[in-house]
Amino acid sequence: MRPLLLRLKKRVTDTLAFLIALVLVFEEWGWEPLAALFARLARLPVWAWLERHIQKLPPWAALLVFFVPVILLLPVKLLALYLFGKGQVSLGLLLLVGAKLLGTALAARLFQLTQASLMQLPWFAHLYARWKGWKDQWLARLRQSPPWRLAHTAKQRVRAWWRR
Repeated sequence: MRPLLLRLKKRVTDTLAFLIALVLVFEEWGWEPLAALFARLARLPVWAWLERHIQKLPPWAALLVFFVPVILLLPVKLLALYLFGKGQVSLGLLLLVGAKLLGTALAARLFQLTQASLMQLPWFAHLYARWKGWKDQWLARLRQSPPWRLAHTAKQRVRAWWRR
């Protein structure tokens, strides 16, 4: 019985590590570029005005604004689940991926705009520091793995090819 539990524990741990790695890879390679893409909207006068006002928000209002993408995209994600249930897997997946990309882009930009205000909330600053430390430890481990190094090399080659 004991070896079975150990194997099960290892499988669960490996699966969780893989899922965490996927989330971190998406954040590492997606967060900044998506935020930069959204930041380009600041060229529009109305958008620039909105961003200036978001940056001036007090901490609790900034926290509320930071969670807007989660709240707004929840119905879209539920619609994707409904589509999965109706057998429209491709459409549901497209909707889910689109919502994830849009939500991440919006959350990343909003975090850039509200970070100074959010850090005034002691509990948020504490949780953010813990999250950042934990994430950095995982990323350090991940960056040492052969798949990461292979993907990083491939990414550099694609960038070099694109520039030419």
